[in-house]
Amino acid sequence: MVQSSENDNTIKKYIVGFIAIGWAIFQLALPRFVILDSITIRAVHLAFAAVLVFFTIPFSKRKKDIRFSRNISTVDFILGGIICFLALYIVFDWQGISMRAGIPSSRDIVFSCILIILVLEASRRAIGFALSIIAILFTLYAFFGPYMPSIFAFRGVSLQKFVSQIALSAEGIYGIPLDVSANTVFLFVLLGSMLERAGAGHFYNNLAISLLGRFKGGPAKAAVVSSGLTGLVSGSSIANVVTTGTFTIPLMKKVGYPAKIAAATEVAASTNGQLMPPIMGAAAFIIAEYMSIPYLDVVKAAIIPASVSYFALFYITHLEASKLGMKGLPKTDIPRFLGVLKQGFYYLIPLVTLIYELMVMRHSPKLAAFNAIVVLMMIIIVKEFVNLARERCSVKKTVCVIVKIIGSGLIAGSKNMLSVALATATAGIVVGIINMGIGSMIVQIVEILSGGNIFLLLVITAIASLILGMGLPTTATYIVMASITVPIIIKLSSGSLVIAIPAIAAHLFCFYFGILADDTPPVGLAAYAAAAIAKSSPIATGIQGFIYDLRTAVIPFMFVFNAELVLVGVNSIAQACLIFVMAIFGAFAFTNAVQGWFIVKNRWYEIPLFLIASLILFYPAIVTRIFQLGDNFRYYMYAVGLLVYGLAYILQKMRISLSK
Repeated sequence: MVQSSENDNTIKKYIVGFIAIGWAIFQLALPRFVILDSITIRAVHLAFAAVLVFFTIPFSKRKKDIRFSRNISTVDFILGGIICFLALYIVFDWQGISMRAGIPSSRDIVFSCILIILVLEASRRAIGFALSIIAILFTLYAFFGPYMPSIFAFRGVSLQKFVSQIALSAEGIYGIPLDVSANTVFLFVLLGSMLERAGAGHFYNNLAISLLGRFKGGPAKAAVVSSGLTGLVSGSSIANVVTTGTFTIPLMKKVGYPAKIAAATEVAASTNGQLMPPIMGAAAFIIAEYMSIPYLDVVKAAIIPASVSYFALFYITHLEASKLGMKGLPKTDIPRFLGVLKQGFYYLIPLVTLIYELMVMRHSPKLAAFNAIVVLMMIIIVKEFVNLARERCSVKKTVCVIVKIIGSGLIAGSKNMLSVALATATAGIVVGIINMGIGSMIVQIVEILSGGNIFLLLVITAIASLILGMGLPTTATYIVMASITVPIIIKLSSGSLVIAIPAIAAHLFCFYFGILADDTPPVGLAAYAAAAIAKSSPIATGIQGFIYDLRTAVIPFMFVFNAELVLVGVNSIAQACLIFVMAIFGAFAFTNAVQGWFIVKNRWYEIPLFLIASLILFYPAIVTRIFQLGDNFRYYMYAVGLLVYGLAYILQKMRISLSK
């Protein structure tokens, strides 16, 4: 009897593994080998994701067992089959659905309602209650809007219109968010998963330590660099924490960092990984679709804010090390740079390929990611056959190792996509409802709450993004907030005498604050992951990580007012470099104020100097506008900002001299 049960579990394990690998192969085939219409791609993508969710995540607890040792219950097996059919129903009967557009049949309505319910349940299993509850609230508002108080009143929708929009068109579940997940995000997530399975995470970590380990606070600086490298191909702050933090957090503790500080540093570094192009937690691709602009324009706009944020975090690690009187790692604990590079230089080739494909060849993101994955697979094969020649293993064993690495990478990629796919599908419900007319009502409500004040509106947006982001993945938070608040931000700012905010800046503003929720107490899932490694308090870790991320929180407020930080209106490399360097100094000055330290502990009267210097260096035009000097003088204000910053330095130097 026991043997029979084990055999059943083994069979089910292989079934789920086969589905996961099949999903990855389907996605890999799209850029080169298979031509399908957009709706079919989205429907198949959703079907694979939903089936895997029901087969691998139980009803009663959120525990993703992608190792497939868990028994698949009969109910889950049936639900998986039902949602697979219903997700593909739009493909099976697309011609009939198109002919019945706006007047769905009884069968259409029944199938659509069941699909929506199962998508909400799959989303609950994959990412928790929050997004499903938001979608349900929006749905209730759509139907009961006519019965709401006058300020919240909405004309309401019929059941026929609701299902036509949400489940039988490309405007709801099968909307742009799911399209981006299916056509672009999967391949980037798959590239990151395969790199991790091939051993690239360990290489990036050792490379950073070999370069920075000997410096003051070296392990923390290495954590920042290795998380930045991992963030290039990882769209998840939690995945970044568990990949790099496993190595960096123990090293930080070894040189004297308290557990809370070590964990918080890794949290801040990993959270910022989502800011780094080219992936940016899938937001770069969705922003490009929403704005109908080239993907590279989004990367161009995001590069300075993301880089400035990382430079500032690197500086924070130096300040913390100075406070604690730290030294670097012992020489015996630092791997030789050339040795590390020699042992794993090939892990850089897929990244170079990706950047070359995107920036030089100007290929589409999905084709660039596909080519990078192919290069990585070739590297894995060559590496294992080199090991075969070196260690004299059998060809059969080598082939088995290759298949295992690539297979586990494909499975891990599918696993990591479950939350993204279900988040985008469920967020599509919210977006679809907003597009049925609720959006204009929400615009009016938020406009009333903000009193038409653009500053207050930005604060409301930031707080709402943080609150939503506590329970939602970054991508879902961005989609919801961008759908609701970006139109309002653009509308209010266009009529403002103070500032006209470009659309790209408004989109990135929502995205940044959605990211910061990953370490915002009391939820902060990235903080929980890091605290588990460091054996520190999750809440204390989250608070400390959020303090570190205040230097990221100030950047969106700066680039909505100074659009040059997102390279709007910047026409030369020299101008971009000047803005970038001054923004770094602005971030440093703000960090000095928040951390309470420069070259020594700050005095109260030095903090205003740091804040004034930071404001001028981030937004030099504020001085020219206050004193009506003319816009041509704004770049001269950088010198004023540097002088104020220098004054704080002189004051602390004098204090050190007088104390001796």
